[in-house]
Amino acid sequence: MGQVTESAITVKGQTTIPKTIREHLGLKPGDHVKFFVHPDGTVVLLPKLPVTALRGILKRPRRPVSVERMREAIAEGASGLRPRARRR
Repeated sequence: MGQVTESAITVKGQTTIPKTIREHLGLKPGDHVKFFVHPDGTVVLLPKLPVTALRGILKRPRRPVSVERMREAIAEGASGLRPRARRR
């Protein structure tokens, strides 16, 4: 089982996320978190990542495909011919 840490809840319903947890999640002042309640009653706390955190996760195509090459591929597929080797 993982590490167990505790934090008290104030009269206003606030708590401090322990330093070890903040460091583990990479949380900094001003960051937001999400709480997920599972059907079994367990709760998961996750950092809410900005959209910019997704930058770079998808590879860009090496070079764009021309409209002419798209038309050739469609014609080859429609005719049932075996596609020829790709031009590089």
